[in-house]
Formats: sequence, structure tokens, C-alpha cells
Amino acid sequence: MEAPAVSAPLAQLPNALTIARLALIPVFVVLMVRAGHRPSWPAGVVFGIAGITDQVDGFLARRWRVQSHFGKLADPLADRLMIDAAVILLFAYDRLPWAGLVVILGRDLILLAGSALLAPRGLEIDVNVLGKAATWVLYAAVFFRIVTHKTADWPLAIFWTGIALALVAGVFYIVTAWREVRR
Repeated sequence: MEAPAVSAPLAQLPNALTIARLALIPVFVVLMVRAGHRPSWPAGVVFGIAGITDQVDGFLARRWRVQSHFGKLADPLADRLMIDAAVILLFAYDRLPWAGLVVILGRDLILLAGSALLAPRGLEIDVNVLGKAATWVLYAAVFFRIVTHKTADWPLAIFWTGIALALVAGVFYIVTAWREVRR
């Protein structure tokens, strides 16, 4: 393993961003519940900050060569919990169709199960470009759904595009995992 490219205190920044993102989840939930069926810029801003930190913490950890076991576990967990909370609340307030809820929660359960199966074997599947693109598109779609009126259809079009990208990326992940397991 290469030495970190930054000082020890700065090397903690990616994990600090992940912890901050975890801490934002209850704040986001409270803001969404207060908004109810209405659009919410405060909840949207918190969700947007979480989306940005999701991208920044991983980028910094790789660039500075400070990836950690904690980060590898907590970063995707924070991402899944934030998106799942948003999708559940959007569904609960009739702002997202049930199929969107089922697909997102189903995807996350498959990811969790896949990780549980691969981790004991010491196998890790790196995020591919399509998976990163799907995450960005889904974060954008959910953000727009949070801040727009529920009659606006265009955020749903972006959401379904993100779902399609996530499903295609999922196929690549499954194929990669299958190849690794068969070795």
C-alpha cells in the first residue's frame, strides 16, 4: 500500500465527510416530514450536500491514497441510507410511484446481499463508471423531486433514467462478481 499523499489530519477528511453525511440523514428526514406533500428546498439542500459529499469523500480518499476499511463500509452505507430515506419519504408523501420505491430498495438489498457474500471471500467489486453515473443521476432526480411540485413529471423522467443506468450497471457488477467467485 502506498503512503498517503497528505498529512495525517487531512487524511481523516474523507471519513469525516462520510460521518457528516450519516449525521445529515436524521436532519433530512425531519425536514422532509415537516414539508409533507409540499416541495422542500431545505430538505433538498441537505440532500444535495449529502450527494456532493458522497462524490467528494471517495474522490479524496482515492486521490490522497487514504482509503480505509471504515470508509469502504461506511461510505456506501451512508449513500444507501440517504437515498433510501428519500425514496421512502417521497413514496409516503405520494411524490414517487411504488415501482420506484421497490426498484431502489430491491437494488439496495441485492447490493447488501452481494457484499455479504463476497466480503468473507475477500472479494471487492470496484464501482464502475456506469454505476457512478447512475448514482449521480439518481441523486439529481431525487433532489429535483424533493424541490419541485409533485405534478412536475420531468424529475420522474430523470429518475427512471437513473434506474435504467443502475440496472445496467448492476448487470456488469453481477457478471464481475460471478467471474470473481468462479476463480
